[in-house]
Amino acid sequence: MIKDVLETAARSVRARQRIRPFIYETPLIPSRTIGRQTSSTVLFKAENLQLTGSFKIRGAASKMTSLPRDQQVITASSGNHGIGAAHAASAIGQRLTVVLPEIVKPAKLDRIRAYGVDVVLHGSETGLAEQHAQKLAEMEKRVYVSPYNDPDIIAGQGTIALELLEQAERIDNVFIAMGGGGLISGIGSVLKSFSPHTRIVGVSAANSAALAASMKAGRVVETEHLDTLAEAVAGGLGEGSVTLGLSTAVIDEVVTCTEAEIAASMRDLLLDEHMLVEGAAALALAGFRQMAEKCAGQTNVILLCGGNVDGTSVLPSLLG
Repeated sequence: MIKDVLETAARSVRARQRIRPFIYETPLIPSRTIGRQTSSTVLFKAENLQLTGSFKIRGAASKMTSLPRDQQVITASSGNHGIGAAHAASAIGQRLTVVLPEIVKPAKLDRIRAYGVDVVLHGSETGLAEQHAQKLAEMEKRVYVSPYNDPDIIAGQGTIALELLEQAERIDNVFIAMGGGGLISGIGSVLKSFSPHTRIVGVSAANSAALAASMKAGRVVETEHLDTLAEAVAGGLGEGSVTLGLSTAVIDEVVTCTEAEIAASMRDLLLDEHMLVEGAAALALAGFRQMAEKCAGQTNVILLCGGNVDGTSVLPSLLG
């Protein structure tokens, strides 16, 4: 598995060159308040400021630029990967179909459709949408692009860590929301290759914790998926997912957070840091909050993975 980690890091270095025209190198922003409250250095990697409002454009661009431009592609998403893939396909000139769960947020659905890609709604959660997309790919002879279970996707997400290594002199801990594992295994592979002292903390939503459960079991297992504010990381893993082995190899600790903790962190980011982010981004901060005492005096990076949230519906609940 060490070989796989090193190969993923090397693939991220190559992917970075390919995706430069399609992404924004996001800033590493010092905390206004939370760092002082926790007696530590807190830095926010602001992927919520990415061109598509989420880190997902990185993996999508990495995969798309590895394929022929006339290749027809189909993918599945809970929303953010679909936006990133649609943006990349539009820029490169590829024909794309995006399969989304029926519970996809309307704002994300509208953004995907705005790129002119084909959209299919199927299933009650992302795992079911993925299965349907795979069936359609086989029937229609298209290339299926997993939102997480693909070496080029993982490598694209790993480019975040390459930027972090240039932006911070030292990083003691990185807190990353766990979904299908593409984000955390990509970042973790790069950091463990170039900064082995950095601890990778995976943060799981209690209401949808398939990766955490699979890591514990040592195999892909299915879990109950309840509604969660961190809907961008909800859903299960596909059988044979390469992210399970990589995640197990690079993650040092897993923290599980409740919906109340996620909501509190969304509110903290809005009121204390002046940043409106989606639940999956706040999930990473919620994990840090659990470990803040242990991390005092250290440099901690909180990955704000996305900011695609409907402020008109979320703000009243956060401020109420």
